[in-house]
Amino acid sequence: MAAIETDYLIIGSGAVGLAFADTLIDECDADVVIVDRHGKPGGHWNDAYSFVALHQPSAFYGVNSMPLGNNRKDSIGANQGLFELASGPEVSGYFDNVMRQKLLPSGRVRYFPMADYTGSGRFRSLLSGEETTVSVRRKTVDATYYGTSVPATHRPRYAVADDVRLITPNALPQLWIDQTIRQSDKGIDARPHHYVIVGAGKTAMDTAVWLLSSGAPPQSITWVVPRDSWLLNRLRTQPGLEFFHETIGGQADLMEAFANAQSVDELFLKLEAADIMLRIDPKVKPGMFHYATMSKGEVATLQRITNVIRLGRVQSIDATGLTLDDGHVPMGEGTLYIDCTASAVEPRPAMPIFNGSLITPQLVRAPQPAFSAALVAFVEAHYPDDDTKNNLCRTVPFPHTMDQYPACNLVNMMNQMAWSQDPLLSKWLLRSRLDGFGKVIAAIDKNDAEKMAVLSRLRGNAMAAAGNLQKLSGF
Repeated sequence: MAAIETDYLIIGSGAVGLAFADTLIDECDADVVIVDRHGKPGGHWNDAYSFVALHQPSAFYGVNSMPLGNNRKDSIGANQGLFELASGPEVSGYFDNVMRQKLLPSGRVRYFPMADYTGSGRFRSLLSGEETTVSVRRKTVDATYYGTSVPATHRPRYAVADDVRLITPNALPQLWIDQTIRQSDKGIDARPHHYVIVGAGKTAMDTAVWLLSSGAPPQSITWVVPRDSWLLNRLRTQPGLEFFHETIGGQADLMEAFANAQSVDELFLKLEAADIMLRIDPKVKPGMFHYATMSKGEVATLQRITNVIRLGRVQSIDATGLTLDDGHVPMGEGTLYIDCTASAVEPRPAMPIFNGSLITPQLVRAPQPAFSAALVAFVEAHYPDDDTKNNLCRTVPFPHTMDQYPACNLVNMMNQMAWSQDPLLSKWLLRSRLDGFGKVIAAIDKNDAEKMAVLSRLRGNAMAAAGNLQKLSGF
């Protein structure tokens, strides 16, 4: 058995693990070992469907030291006029560059791909079976805590009969090649006549947009939606002073809604009225919010699908059709089912990020996992004890129900307040690539009365917002 030593053992080379490592080696003289089951850096991006893209601008994603994308705006498509969204292949290539152009050349990072961490400072090569023991001088960092799930690695929770044709979104672009082979070899038409998308999250939305953009007629698509979702308007997430009124003005509208809403339902309606939240069907009240972020152009595309099934979750699929919580829906021959039920963020209990020799990076600002990991690394490098670190890095609970949204934002605000009162951390935030809005506020000309009025409204509602969020959270 091989034996090595390191200061920090990081489990996982996805966005969280790489963002943590990138900031850590910039902020302190530490040796790092990174272990991951994948053959390349990037975590779940290695398993994602080919047409996936970021929800939010590339400017806010990745690691601190290396920009993602070219800081350009899209001139065509549903994201026209807004800043670019890196595609899945772009993100995968970016993380590979982070590893090979920044981390490994530093001489302080060793990377072990295709390796399964088995616990207690040990990992096993998936190719050779060789085991390695790691003696960790400082901390182990579990960058896999949220257990991100994607369709390719997800097992559906409903029963599927053997004669049902079920695929994941990963298989869609290759489906036509398989059909060509089947048609030429067997003389049959394998083209689906009906597409059924199972799931209501961002993956399902991506799949629907891809099918429609690729030429599938809207009437050929059925969408199984257990719960409709509120969507964050991407216009409100743009970087730079150019979008000041959309972003910082949006934050001011957000604080005003936080301060005045009498219930969670009223809060979301106020945010919809302020053009911060969107919904696909204006006649249906959404029942969830997972920070899925869309442009109005994408929403308009999704609204072309009119055959939507709202009968709860799928329990089983067989040759006769779909059995759901609240009924059975028959389906004909030639139906292709597309499973989009994987959850990007599996429910996990919030826990202290710093706990002795273990660091468990979690959200310290929702919904930004990369920024959160970078900030956690900075705090690890510069602050003396777990109590101090955890006070600066309260874990933000990801909202898996609408009722959890107020608590999520309350902890966001508590963290932001703690950071603003810490001179060292405030200075780091201003130079952090991943913290875009702070730079926008810092760049405002104090003589610009219009922008200063927006800031005054934002700050003027903050205290009332925090108090009302506490009430809405049930604290």
